[in-house]
Amino acid sequence: MNGQNVDVVVIGAGQAGLSAGYFLHRDGLAPESGYVILDGDDGPGGAWRHRWRTLRLDGVHGIHDLPGMALGPADPARPAAEVVADYFRTYEREFGLPVHRPVRVDAVRDRSDGRLDVVSAAGTWTARALINATGTWTRPFWPRYPGQESFRGRQLHTADYRGPEEFAGEHVVVVGGGTSAVQLLGEVSEVAGTTWVTRRPPEFRVGEFTPQEHGRAAVAKVDERVRAGLPPASVVGVTGLVDTPRTRELRERGVLRRLPMFDRVTPEGVAWADGRFVRADVILWCTGFRAALDHLAPLRLRAPGGGITMDGTRVVADERIQLVGYGPSASTIGANRAGRAAVREIRRLLRPTSAR
Repeated sequence: MNGQNVDVVVIGAGQAGLSAGYFLHRDGLAPESGYVILDGDDGPGGAWRHRWRTLRLDGVHGIHDLPGMALGPADPARPAAEVVADYFRTYEREFGLPVHRPVRVDAVRDRSDGRLDVVSAAGTWTARALINATGTWTRPFWPRYPGQESFRGRQLHTADYRGPEEFAGEHVVVVGGGTSAVQLLGEVSEVAGTTWVTRRPPEFRVGEFTPQEHGRAAVAKVDERVRAGLPPASVVGVTGLVDTPRTRELRERGVLRRLPMFDRVTPEGVAWADGRFVRADVILWCTGFRAALDHLAPLRLRAPGGGITMDGTRVVADERIQLVGYGPSASTIGANRAGRAAVREIRRLLRPTSAR
């Protein structure tokens, strides 16, 4: 691979990137000459391929079917990482999507002729428009607390978690109030002692998560922030925690007894200003992710508020750039809709006289 001139480059082949690819395909752009999809991973699956082996699809809020092809029944005994990777692989083949991998984009730069250079070690693609679908998985967020560097045990992030077995017989402090924190806390508590700490008291919502009712409300809240040029909050974080049979079982076992956030880390554990101390072998930071957008830095898209001002999927500061999997579309709820919207915007840009 050494790059080429195309109309559109899509960066990322997760749910949002594949959705965008589908609509580019349906819009009549030719694979390779009209558009390409550059993916940094070694194989299909997006962020899902990196999820821990014990995660099953029934343990998440759900995954929407990609446009044009349903996932179909999934074996509940198989890891979600395998199920989704197989689904994405089949999807890429079915629609002949031109996915190049592994291609890690280092930078996107403006050109004097109005096009964009998408630069990677595998080559440089020159494009008239860009759909960025890099998600968040490659940018885990690690908060900083006094004494953190002195801790003699292990510190891991959700992105590093591979299963509970490695914690057998240890005491693990799980930090974070999101869905992943509760999932990992429950698994680890089966083989180890646990302490759960969160910045705010967790709120559990009674009833099943429904994309129509709860998902749309969550997306609307995040959309308000990105339209104002503020860093997006997590869609999953906004949806809150669902009170399920699993969480009720954890509550009965005492696993969900939450402590407020500690004030400092010591060599042997974590401590609070009131003198409380918890010994720990491991601190597991389930503290979320940030948008992976460093490669867009040369374009200077950041607003004074620290985020990127958006109008739907379009970057207000540069109409050539569409962000999917960012802000309100950083979930399976919004990814398909965002892919369609991004291609509609690009159609107006590339073929303004024929846009409807």
